[in-house]
Amino acid sequence: MMNRAPVDILRPRWNPAYFRRAQRGLALVTLALVAGAVVGRLIAGALFGGHPPALILLSVLPALGAMITLAGLAALTFWRPIARFLRRFAVVVFYAAVVGLVALVWVVALAIDRVDGLARAMPGGELTTDAIYHGLPAAIRFRVVSWLLWPLQFPIVRDLIALVGIVGFINLFAAYAIWWERKVAGRIQSRLGPMRVGGWHGWAQSPADGIKLLGKEDLIPAGADRVLFRLAPYLAFVPAVCGFVALPFGSGWVFRDLDVALVFVLALVDIEVLGVILGGWSSDNKWSLLGAMREACQLVAYEIPMGMALLVPVMMIGTLSLTRIGDAQQYGWHSWLAFQNPFAFVAMVAYFIASLASCKRAPFDLPEAESELVAGFMTEYSGFRWCVFFFAEYAAMFIVSALCVTLFLGAWYSPLPASWGTGLANGGLAARAIHGVLFSGPLWFVAKSLFLIFMQMWLRWTLPRIRIDQVLYACVQVLLPLTMLVVLGQTLWQLLVTPGSAVAVIANVLCSLAGAVLLGGFYVLMAHGLLHRRRLVGALAVDHLPGA
Repeated sequence: MMNRAPVDILRPRWNPAYFRRAQRGLALVTLALVAGAVVGRLIAGALFGGHPPALILLSVLPALGAMITLAGLAALTFWRPIARFLRRFAVVVFYAAVVGLVALVWVVALAIDRVDGLARAMPGGELTTDAIYHGLPAAIRFRVVSWLLWPLQFPIVRDLIALVGIVGFINLFAAYAIWWERKVAGRIQSRLGPMRVGGWHGWAQSPADGIKLLGKEDLIPAGADRVLFRLAPYLAFVPAVCGFVALPFGSGWVFRDLDVALVFVLALVDIEVLGVILGGWSSDNKWSLLGAMREACQLVAYEIPMGMALLVPVMMIGTLSLTRIGDAQQYGWHSWLAFQNPFAFVAMVAYFIASLASCKRAPFDLPEAESELVAGFMTEYSGFRWCVFFFAEYAAMFIVSALCVTLFLGAWYSPLPASWGTGLANGGLAARAIHGVLFSGPLWFVAKSLFLIFMQMWLRWTLPRIRIDQVLYACVQVLLPLTMLVVLGQTLWQLLVTPGSAVAVIANVLCSLAGAVLLGGFYVLMAHGLLHRRRLVGALAVDHLPGA
């Protein structure tokens, strides 16, 4: 037998010819875009008189494209020093990227505010680039900036920017949440989770898995309904994306402020079940079909107590508008609806339990129970479509957590009364940034939602999966009667207890203290587990792998 040299299966078999071909291709595209930007600038000036739409389409957009392709070319050319830099300073790059994304969103919001201010100054007409140019601060008074700001006065441009932001947020959140859940699962199981890919705690594991899934073969069973099999993942993902349309991230931070936003969001989240049913039925697999039937069964069952629990904050504020419900909780910790009376607090707990079943999260993950159904409704899926199902699940997790935050836990307001930060809210950029960190803003909204998502992950890796009959028993004979009693109790409370009376104040104080004790106890337990993690697990404690 001929001896062969040993092959390292962990080292990718990369063809250098493909690498050089990619470099040449990016270089040619960059040169073409630069030439197109120059020629477009001349054409826009000669034929269109330098009109802003012509300048943006013919010159600015090709220039931005050239900058992107040039960055890709630089990444390919200098990938070795870039890789060494990322491995050494991965944690700095990670947090810098987070801060940069937050700053980018804030800059876009400030740009829209600036354009609105200039439009109010000259009503009745379209803003010109000259008016925008002279209305800019001296530090950023450039013609290119005025060209970029000019389209922001049109609603359709703002809608496109918001939609791109929503889709980008969902993709980034899903990639981060998948990595985060792996780390949470690892710590709960006395291991480390991803540690290799990208260096610092395996931060690049999710992007690496995404690239792998995009390159995998898209398999369709021979007996499957090919049209419905392809359609099912998108029918699960698109409603979850549309649910973000009416979800407010702060006062003024909402794509569409609807008077019936709560009903709209719940309806779209419920449509996700159609994608699961179609995926299971069209797969021509009995395990997939059983998983889809379980999902339909438990969603239909748990939607009733979930809706009844959400009636409580609607009754308390008297509106279905999520923005108005959130703004009603701006007076500090004690004004959060969950702490107004005992019925509201119980309604929050009941809603959180029902939301676990709605999102197929443990202990209600029967639709994809791998111990008995292989992978449930996703058994026959692979590659990109399998990934879309997971993105839909994590998007739904954020939506149900965000609804709980908006309806019960102070929305985008901090535990401090918003009135304390009125001076900061009306100040300069630095003062407004401090106000967003301390008192009110999307950062608080996202942070609270992430806390509840962590609770979902914690429960998944702590509680055992229950049987389908136990799932329905918990809904029909426990949760449904409980929410009916809560709605009845809230009705009697509003009829018999006067707001501001001694009974209302005492109940508010006691519920607020109970919430503070629960939150403080959570952080105490978390700190205790972190400080004594090796002693708690004994011989099960693990160290970092070499080079990780």
